[in-house]
Amino acid sequence: MPMKAALAAGALVVAGGLVFWLASAPGTLPAEALAGLEDGDAARGERVFWAGGCASCHAAEDAEGEARLRLGGGLRLETPFGDFVAPNISPHADGIGGWSDEAFANAMLRGVSPDGRHYYPSFPYTSYARMRPQDVVDLHAFMQTLPAVEGETDGHALGFPYAFRRGIGLWKRLNMHPGPVVALGDGDEAVARGRYLVEGPGHCGECHTPRDGFGGLDLANWLAGAAAAEGDGVVPNITPSEDGLAGWSAADIAYYLESGFTPSFDTVGGAMVAVQENMAELPAEDRQAIAAYLKAIPGRPDGHRPAP
Repeated sequence: MPMKAALAAGALVVAGGLVFWLASAPGTLPAEALAGLEDGDAARGERVFWAGGCASCHAAEDAEGEARLRLGGGLRLETPFGDFVAPNISPHADGIGGWSDEAFANAMLRGVSPDGRHYYPSFPYTSYARMRPQDVVDLHAFMQTLPAVEGETDGHALGFPYAFRRGIGLWKRLNMHPGPVVALGDGDEAVARGRYLVEGPGHCGECHTPRDGFGGLDLANWLAGAAAAEGDGVVPNITPSEDGLAGWSAADIAYYLESGFTPSFDTVGGAMVAVQENMAELPAEDRQAIAAYLKAIPGRPDGHRPAP
């Protein structure tokens, strides 16, 4: 009898391990996902690049001017889960040189590396998953025109269980939501464009939305502000509530994204400096669309307040 019990327990362990392995497997794009797309257009891709904020993490800290296009990585993000290091994504062999459109799209839209491993969600693919494949291919075309930067970055420094990368597959099942976050009417083209930019390439929710204990976004409190990923600070509420942007007009928001000045003539600070500099590179209609969306979404109380 003890032998049968041991065999049964062993079979359960094996079966559980098999289920975990299958459920956590990296999922790549279907073969037809990129079929029928136009060849990547670098001019269109530059617009996607600034909307996506690639330079904020992958350029050197405090880079200015043309240096913002040298994407050698190295920025270290210290979080409760461990330290994440932004990789080299320049078109050098140490970065993404030689990647196909398919490999690049799988990284952006599925969070899967060319060698079939899960990326950690410090790379905001949960937002990029909402991007249109054509925009991703155009972005790839633009990034191939940037300076090739030699050198690999340090790896992430994570403890157990976060160093076990395969478990990210289960996390993705709970947190990959490629559809729109906010249901809005389809009549306003500017709001629709703003939703795409904010929820997709702009990945604003990655900082401005609170997270659960496993690092997943609390979408019920979308853009309501959050504890900062690093340190003891907070990221502000940017919903149109009294705790957020109720006192800002759409024109105020668009001007802030262009100039860095608030309605009270304060200036942008902290990590938002790099974001604002990226937004300033966009056409005015994109900044106006972002502003229109932020005024159209539901207002929420601050999401970084401790629960009563």
